[in-house]
Amino acid sequence: MLRLFCFLMLLFGPVSCLPAPHPSDLVLRGQIYWRGEVHIRGDVVLEKTAVLTIAPGTRVIFDPPRSGEDLYQEHPYFPGSELIVRGRLIAAGTVEEPIVFTTADPNGAAGSWGGINIEDAPEVSFTYCRFEQADSAIHARNSQVRVEYSTFRKNHVGVRFHDTTLLVDTNLFENNGTAIRFHFGSPVIRNNVIRQNGTGLFISAEPRDYRIENNNFMDNRPYQVSLGEGVRQAVDLRNNYWSEAPGSPLETFIFDGRVDDWLGRVEYLPVRSRPINLELSR
Repeated sequence: MLRLFCFLMLLFGPVSCLPAPHPSDLVLRGQIYWRGEVHIRGDVVLEKTAVLTIAPGTRVIFDPPRSGEDLYQEHPYFPGSELIVRGRLIAAGTVEEPIVFTTADPNGAAGSWGGINIEDAPEVSFTYCRFEQADSAIHARNSQVRVEYSTFRKNHVGVRFHDTTLLVDTNLFENNGTAIRFHFGSPVIRNNVIRQNGTGLFISAEPRDYRIENNNFMDNRPYQVSLGEGVRQAVDLRNNYWSEAPGSPLETFIFDGRVDDWLGRVEYLPVRSRPINLELSR
């Protein structure tokens, strides 16, 4: 009866047909369409053959899980409610109607919900979305992911991934613990404003086939960029804009082989002389 009701409402009424998931429906199958306000409580899994489409203006609210609903907590998952994506997900907002992923409490701290956990997914895209108050807003592994024209605020980590082909283009990252963190992977990270985070970019293991250029790195403290112990080679970050002048003012905020000779060095010259301009929905 619920499926029939949802079908009729999609045809004749502009309302969401998905109630807050309960333990009996924590696996999403088939073709799913979300609009309006959708509540997620616990760990909801989009199965491998499913396709989830999210309409512009939708608010996806992650409520605190009750006992027995937070099924996945050990790494690579996180405590709190999560959307675990193994199929296809298309979240296409607009400038006027962004899609929002947030917690039930507007004053909640970072980590109030787990994240969107993408694993072995063939196609995931986010356009004009907002991500707030997550542990790791987007966490991708062995997947194909696009993130464009979106905003990340007040998350422990904005975008986190490994062994993933990823496009991160024209986004705003601000007031996160770490804006972007990755382990291996083949990302294209360009045209983003990365400002006032704890760390702007953290690379924990050797990147390969990557392009990170035309981004603004601005006032990320303590580090604009930090390399982990798995990065022994030079990292190419040329043609980005930095809020500090090249030389010792900038290198003070880069953790690399200049600090620990075990690590590779960040190569940042030449730098952009002017920051990129970025206008996104509020």
